[in-house]
Amino acid sequence: MVLHGMYCTISSIRLPKMPAFRQVGEKQLPNSILFMVWSPKRDLIALANKAGELLLHRLASFQRVWSLAPNEDTGKEITSLAWRPDGKIIAFSLADTKQVILCDVEKAEILHFFPVESLVSCMHWMEVSEESSTLTSFCNAEDETSHFLPKLPALPKSYSATSKIFSEEKSDEVMKLLGDVRLNILVLGGGSGFTELYAYGMYKIATLAGVAGTCRSLCLSSDLKSLSVITEIKSTENEPEITYFQLDTSLLSDCLPEVTRMARKFTHISTLLQYQKLSLTCMCEAWEDILMQMDLRLTKFVQEKNTTTSVQDEFIQLLLWGKASPELQALLMNQLTVKGLKKLGQSIESSYSSIQKLVISHLQSGSEALLYYLSELKGMALWKQKYEPLGLDAALIEDAITAVGSFILKANELLQVIDSSMKNFKAFFRWLYVAMLRMSEDHVLPELNKMTQKDIAFVADFLTEHFNEAPELYDRKGKYFNVERVGQYLKDEDDDLVSPPNSKGNQWVNFHQNSTPLKESPLLFPYYPQKSLYYVKRIMEGVIDLCLQKPAEIIGKSIKQAIGMPLYTIPTSTDTLPRLFELPSLWNDKKSGMHYIVFTMPEISPCKLYIMRKATDLSRSVSSGLVAIDLGSLLSRSIDGTAEASRYSCLDARFFDDETLTVVLKEAVEEEHRGRILAQLPLSPVYAGEEEFILDPSMKLDQQSGDIPVQSVVLENQWRTLENMKAQYVAVNGIRKVSCVLSSNLRHIRVFEMDVEDEEEEDKQDVSGDQEKLEQSLEPSLCSQEDTEEGELTEGAEAGTSDLQEENASTSEI
Repeated sequence: MVLHGMYCTISSIRLPKMPAFRQVGEKQLPNSILFMVWSPKRDLIALANKAGELLLHRLASFQRVWSLAPNEDTGKEITSLAWRPDGKIIAFSLADTKQVILCDVEKAEILHFFPVESLVSCMHWMEVSEESSTLTSFCNAEDETSHFLPKLPALPKSYSATSKIFSEEKSDEVMKLLGDVRLNILVLGGGSGFTELYAYGMYKIATLAGVAGTCRSLCLSSDLKSLSVITEIKSTENEPEITYFQLDTSLLSDCLPEVTRMARKFTHISTLLQYQKLSLTCMCEAWEDILMQMDLRLTKFVQEKNTTTSVQDEFIQLLLWGKASPELQALLMNQLTVKGLKKLGQSIESSYSSIQKLVISHLQSGSEALLYYLSELKGMALWKQKYEPLGLDAALIEDAITAVGSFILKANELLQVIDSSMKNFKAFFRWLYVAMLRMSEDHVLPELNKMTQKDIAFVADFLTEHFNEAPELYDRKGKYFNVERVGQYLKDEDDDLVSPPNSKGNQWVNFHQNSTPLKESPLLFPYYPQKSLYYVKRIMEGVIDLCLQKPAEIIGKSIKQAIGMPLYTIPTSTDTLPRLFELPSLWNDKKSGMHYIVFTMPEISPCKLYIMRKATDLSRSVSSGLVAIDLGSLLSRSIDGTAEASRYSCLDARFFDDETLTVVLKEAVEEEHRGRILAQLPLSPVYAGEEEFILDPSMKLDQQSGDIPVQSVVLENQWRTLENMKAQYVAVNGIRKVSCVLSSNLRHIRVFEMDVEDEEEEDKQDVSGDQEKLEQSLEPSLCSQEDTEEGELTEGAEAGTSDLQEENASTSEI
């Protein structure tokens, strides 16, 4: 056969019979589907729709398990979706907020999220397949941390800012996010060559540069030796070009134990930073605005009073002589009131007690855990032979330890201020309460009337220190007084504290200031007496982020491009179908160490499907690296049973497993009464040929299509006609032997079991512990949604006919 003036060999293969498959579910959905990805371990499929919802359905009748509505805080426009390899967490990216969200499958809760610099267009989550005794010993060593570190207390559920993962009493939040001890990596790709690798879906271990174009598909090999990337490169002059890149990631595979150790430590640190942030947010919520009432009332009193006597003198006169001026009496009895004073006193005591508990049990516990993991990292960084190539820098880690120490000092200072304020306010309010009762001529209980000379001196000192008018404070904060001293520590601002702690007479402070060696000593943590707790926390986060970023930069620079191959150009289309479903698709064969790339070139050869394979180990060559499958006579008989056979083109193709490809086909000249085809294509006979394709680097692949070896295959019973459905896309799960077909209108779905013969045997097998646990946890939500699902299915059947008519009408117009 001659193509484009070049010769290629076509061999015909009749494939052996395979088990048939059958339809088990069908549904019409109200919103267009943008993503559909099967769980790698369970009969669950995750769907993302145009409304911004994340939906989880299961195989049985395609019932909905739960839905996660779009959120203004996280985002509404989902751009990519991936399952963690153990099937317990789903990751999805959002365009409007540029965030990546990790969602718990069992409870539909957001566990973690992080920002990204660029829009994420695709993602892939893989798990390392290599087992190592070093990793096993590391797992045992990691378990020993429980001997040194207490378990982090659960955050109070009463605060709106509390993340659900940190408010569960019995959950080990860090281990839930880390999953298995084996390393798993979430790979993100976006526009302008944006590519990042996140260990355990949380800690960024590599930022890649040099990949041209917008990522369309990603696949990191399970042996960590190479990363395959499909990109779309646009230019102003030419049509968009689909290009394949293979990147050398051998540093990750060569240093797998070290990368795993480092990644788990950094992931612990990332989680602890989130815990600290949420603890501080809970403290801010515990501090109430009512605590500012005393400052604002006193400021108003200064502005309205007609006397020249200061507020401080007014209160001291009341303390000493028991008589108040008419202005002060009006302030106390008419504005503050006895009832208001009691409420203010109770609010201050409740608020301060809550903040104090959060500092002691949460903030300090989290800080101690941070110090522990950073100290372990420092020890690892000092082993330069192992960890210096990965970018671990002992000096940066030491800076991070110092920053955490400064944060602990500031938290201790806040505790001292809270303790002092609670004592001062308690004595002050008790005295003022008695004075106001006397003004109103109410009965004063004998136990309240007792006040020693020491108590009077204590209240006098409080009035002297806290009731000074400060005109410069009015310019900054709009008030003359700062009686309440705790709230200033919880302000997220760069300004100095309004009332910093008084260190006069402190012997240690004087000794430190007068000793030059102590000032320069690296053993002492820096102290920021003029700054808030929030300010010191931001310094700590910045230093730790700098410590975390360097390994990502070093590892990213080590990843080099090994192969760059332009595949074909695509015409500029006005089609509004989402790009996420388009070929090429990538697959990693773990057993043979191969990357597979499946694509079509509809402008060159519309009735051919191309499969290219590359070894994940770049030092290894592969025979039959590229082959084309002729779809012209794929089926053993035509659709309507006549002798006349049809020619087919491929709409979508996904790897069912290492040896089988699931494809959606349509006739090259499509007629209305003809259905589209869902077929299983075994790959082992396709690679039986011995002819090799030799790529000419000076030409694009589509210019050499005539030289590519062609296999013409004939299917027996491995296909099925999809009646009354314009099938367009397919998602498959070879482990659970299921597939999901989506129509071109993106709302009509059919689910198939792909191995019916093994059905009875499969039903007899024991269900894994994880599956039973998931089924039990999901049962209540399913029961509540069964009536809704039945209604949706009935409505969907009616909508299916109209949708199909719309599709056929649009096809006729075209």
